[in-house]
Amino acid sequence: MKTISKREEQILIAIWNLKESAYLLAIKNYLSKIMETDWSVGAIHKPLMKLEKEGFVESRMGEATAKRGGRSKKIYRVSPRGLDALKTIKEEYDALWAKFPVVKKA
Repeated sequence: MKTISKREEQILIAIWNLKESAYLLAIKNYLSKIMETDWSVGAIHKPLMKLEKEGFVESRMGEATAKRGGRSKKIYRVSPRGLDALKTIKEEYDALWAKFPVVKKA
């Protein structure tokens, strides 16, 4: 499997979690909330384009809406290749973290 960066991994997981709502701004807002830091659109756009180019995500144009001035959103979804990558990454992390002690938060 071709490796992906941590940022690309985070974006891929966000797309998986957002399902049909995975468009650029929604991905940005989701990651900003989860990671508790403000992600810029550029920090997502470039890796997202790379993920699409390499076949980890696929996109389609959503319906045009009056709210967006008649423009449509580009909706992303995790491709079968992307899902395989996420499964592999999760298995690797699970193996690496298997013996790490569980620490309770104070």
